[in-house]
Amino acid sequence: MRKVRGRSIRVGSTSDAPRVELDDLPVDPYRTTLYTAAELYDAPVYADSLDARTYAWSLRPPTSADSLAQALHDHAVDQALTAWLAGRHLVGVMGGHELMRGERAYAEAVHLGSLLGASHTVATGGGPGAMEAANLGGRLAHVGAEALDEALAWLADTPSFRPSVDAWVSAALPVNALGDAPTLGIPTWFYGHEPPNVFATAIAKYFRNATREAILLQVCDAGIVFLPGAAGTVQEIFQDACENYYAATESVAPMVLVGRSYWTVDYPAWPLLQALARGRAMEPHVHLVDTVEEAAALVGG
Repeated sequence: MRKVRGRSIRVGSTSDAPRVELDDLPVDPYRTTLYTAAELYDAPVYADSLDARTYAWSLRPPTSADSLAQALHDHAVDQALTAWLAGRHLVGVMGGHELMRGERAYAEAVHLGSLLGASHTVATGGGPGAMEAANLGGRLAHVGAEALDEALAWLADTPSFRPSVDAWVSAALPVNALGDAPTLGIPTWFYGHEPPNVFATAIAKYFRNATREAILLQVCDAGIVFLPGAAGTVQEIFQDACENYYAATESVAPMVLVGRSYWTVDYPAWPLLQALARGRAMEPHVHLVDTVEEAAALVGG
C-alpha cells in the first residue's frame, strides 16, 4: 500500500489470481517487475523489438481476450511500480516531446534533472524530448558536470527519433554507462509512435493512457516541474492542480511552471492556475519561475 496525495492505494497480488490462458501476446500479462530499456529494445532493429511488436499488436482490432490481457498487464505493472516506489520520494518533470537533443532547452532540462536527482528520484512520462532529458539528468545526478557535458555532446549528432529510432537509441545507449542513479519513466503504448527513452532505469509502460497519466501524477509526492509543452503538458498541469485542489493540506505537493512568458502569453495556463489556487491550501505551493535553478530550489530540497 502506498499513500499518494492523501489517499491510500492498495493493490492485490496478481500472483494469487487464477491465470487465464491468453495466446498470441507480445507481453507477459503476469509480469512481476518493471521494464528496462534493454528489455523493450531487445532486437538490433527497432521494428523487431518488444516495444515495436507490442505497439503493433495494440493497434489491431481488440478481441475480448486482448482487452483482458491489457488490463491484466497494466495491473501487474501497477504492482511492480508499487514495489519499486518503496522508500523513494519522486519529483516529476513534465514537458514537450518535440524538444531535440542539441538544443539549449534540452541541456537545461538535463541540468534540471540532475539538480532534482541529487535529493530525489526523477520521474517523467518516459518518452523523448524534455522527458528524455530529465531522465538523463536524473540518471547522471551524481557524476558531475563533466559527464553531463560529455553526454550532451555525444547525443547532439542524433537530435530526434525521426527519421530513425534505431539511430536515436544507438546514440543513447553508450551514455548509460556514465551513471545509473534510479530514475523512472511511465510511458504508454497509446502513444506508441513515440518510443520510450533509454535513460530511465525503470520503465512502467502501460496500455491505457488514462491510467498512466493518473499514476504518473500521483507518484510524484515531492512535486512536479512543468517545462514548456503543448496540449499534453497543459492537461498534466490541470490534472495535477485538481489533485492539489482537493488534497488535504499536508498532502499538497509543489507545482512549478518554468517560463514566465511561455505560461502567461504563449499558453496562459498560469493565470488560471493562480485563480484556482487562490484561498486554497495549494496557494503557497504553486510557482512561476524563469530558470530551472529556481525550479529545483523550490522542489528539489
